Amino acid sequence: MLSPFRVLDLTNERGLLAGQMLADLGADVIQVEPPGGSSARRLGPFAQDEVDPDRSLYWWAYARNKRGITLDLDHAEGQALFRRLAERADFVLESEAPGVMAARGLAYADIATINPRVVYVSITPFGQDGPKASYADCDLVLMAAGGPLLMSGYPDRAPVRVSVPQAYHHAGGDAAGAALIAHLERQRSGAGQHVDVSVQQAVTTATMSSLLTAPLNDADSPRASGGWFMKGFNFRLIWEAKDGYISLTHLFGSAAGPFTRRLMEWIYEEGGCDAATRDKDWEAYFQLLFTGEEPREEFERVKQLVEDFVRTKSKAEHMQAAMERKLLIVPVTTVGDVAQSEQLADRDYWRTIDHDDGRGPVRYPGPFVRYSHHAIEYRRRAPRLGEHNGEVLIDELGVATAEFAALQAKGVVA
Repeated sequence: MLSPFRVLDLTNERGLLAGQMLADLGADVIQVEPPGGSSARRLGPFAQDEVDPDRSLYWWAYARNKRGITLDLDHAEGQALFRRLAERADFVLESEAPGVMAARGLAYADIATINPRVVYVSITPFGQDGPKASYADCDLVLMAAGGPLLMSGYPDRAPVRVSVPQAYHHAGGDAAGAALIAHLERQRSGAGQHVDVSVQQAVTTATMSSLLTAPLNDADSPRASGGWFMKGFNFRLIWEAKDGYISLTHLFGSAAGPFTRRLMEWIYEEGGCDAATRDKDWEAYFQLLFTGEEPREEFERVKQLVEDFVRTKSKAEHMQAAMERKLLIVPVTTVGDVAQSEQLADRDYWRTIDHDDGRGPVRYPGPFVRYSHHAIEYRRRAPRLGEHNGEVLIDELGVATAEFAALQAKGVVA
């Protein structure tokens, strides 16, 4: 779908997803790395635990469908080559700190003078301007600054970060979408523009409706790791099964009460509780707890018997019962569960790419979306360092062979 268009991707792990999405949609994405290689190549895990810049699974995941070249953008000749490439590019993606590209003479204002149609996307922690523009950052800082961290963890202790970095992925997805919106506008006006993506702003969407609490003068959403805390009561949502964890809604009221009643009927049938426990008024149970008519100790006893029962069944057994008995239960899937998913297999989700290393094809997660008329294809594996230098710089840009050798000797290209 984007096959006529060229993208120069200067990002590292702080933006690779944006270029990958455009590459998956068919754009010719050229990953421009420093001669020593992108910092993303040094991120693990590594295939077969072989620590090598060409074996990083992170790099494989986010650089697929791209071609790769090396350029030293801090060298005048490297900058000159990049300007020549930018003259015919449709998009430029970069994730440098504010001011770095301007110091190189490669900021949007510089590139727009030679290519006014370019859509130039900058991904930075806090945006191109403002009092925090130059602040240092990491995933933890950005999740805290954007708000999602406040909601992670238990209410009686400090917030906790999500173990897999998320902030720049939010920004990368926003950057790809924003680039295509700017592209649509360019199709009408003929003019490109600078797209300024702030990671802090991107992650605020992960707070969902909780972002509205401050302007509406409401209380902040409480942290609820694995459960829901209200009026001193802990209502659990995550429970340990025989072979992992499930999300089980053991709540009350007119909406959830009927599901809890059916759950307790199942537990009674299996000998896990008596008839009196089964027949509690689950729709009115919140009120019974909050007024003290139902003692806290009794509620804790009920939770314990639910916990004991859940541990007797596997995740698959719980899921089967949920469908048959209309219960609010879903398994908490592991990476292995996802890899073996019957649903994904039936939808032909997985893709394979041959890495040309004699080890056979590698299975990859499939496309992020399915189109009825233009299937997303995995055309190529992630590039090795400088793999397409000759193809792009010599064959397409017209750099003479002798000049290319001289650039290599100077370290401008690898």
